[in-house]
Amino acid sequence: MAGPLEGIRIVEIGGIGPGPFAGMMLADHGAEVIRVERDDPMRDLMGPLLRSRRSVTLDLKSAEDVQTLRALCKTADGIIEGFRPGVMERLGIGPDVLLGDNPRLVYGRMTGWGQTGPCAQTAGHDINYIARSGVLAACARVGESPVPPMNLVGDFGGGGLLLAFGMVSALLAVRCGGPGQVIDCAMTDGSALLMTMIWGLKERGLWSADAGTNLLDTGAPFYDVYKTADAKFMAVGSIEPQFFAALCKTLDFADDVDFHDQHDRDSWPAQRRKLTARFRSENQTYWARLFDNIDACVAPVLSMDEAADDPHNVARRTFIELGGMKQPAPAPRYSRTSCPVPRPPRNLGEDQELIEQFVLRRPRSPR
Repeated sequence: MAGPLEGIRIVEIGGIGPGPFAGMMLADHGAEVIRVERDDPMRDLMGPLLRSRRSVTLDLKSAEDVQTLRALCKTADGIIEGFRPGVMERLGIGPDVLLGDNPRLVYGRMTGWGQTGPCAQTAGHDINYIARSGVLAACARVGESPVPPMNLVGDFGGGGLLLAFGMVSALLAVRCGGPGQVIDCAMTDGSALLMTMIWGLKERGLWSADAGTNLLDTGAPFYDVYKTADAKFMAVGSIEPQFFAALCKTLDFADDVDFHDQHDRDSWPAQRRKLTARFRSENQTYWARLFDNIDACVAPVLSMDEAADDPHNVARRTFIELGGMKQPAPAPRYSRTSCPVPRPPRNLGEDQELIEQFVLRRPRSPR
């Protein structure tokens, strides 16, 4: 099987977090991704993020290896890197140099703060980027401190995934006759972008700056999680009136006056108390079975291991086992160009012969 990106060659300069995630996405969908890396203790922590790639080692502080990388990039469609602004230029492999060698090259740059701005040269992590972009402040229950949504919003959603989208967009522009270009992908920009709908609600007066008081941030009792008798949880997302009605009917609250006006905020405390008590009366398995096939938007909150064994996820092969490790399968799905079966991560430098094969013997033919 060959994915929709078959025939695309990407050079990935080794890094951690969002850069490898972008490389994984491109490789999952059929691109040939050659990861240029060095011995890094963080490498073993990335696991599945390094799947389906080639691995070569180059010392980018060596003039000879820099020339080798330049030769490799002449055969490539794109390159992705995640250094601070200016590092690649100081190494002699910045965009001006590589696009000079290969004008059709797409040069993807992944940073937290972006290539410009007062913070551009400042260190940071996901938590810092989503803090400054306005995301983290919204991730809190009323009266409590913000809770970082792991590193999903900055590193992966607003970072690696956005870079992969930018790479594919720019590669498509090249295929349509345009020149190569540089992609400035910043996690602050990307995480802010993920809040677009919330900004729209705010502008219409439908979203308060007081975290935990809004429709989608656990402010509403019909959009929250509730503990069950066995100390597990059920997720309730009964926003639309028909789903709220189904929730009330299933929980025997249809005739309760506190549930007659779903959006009456004065009733919300009573609704929350009664929902809390009701869900605490039975275990999660009971509730999951009760709401199965009922359109109330209620689902069990599963652990990672439980999610991998969930019947729906098993039926869709949402998770796969690769090299003895359970992990998410490539997504999304295509009707014709099925993604290739992922390959386990290669050992460091396992594909070193590619340097000679691709760079010295087989330059890329113009398309």
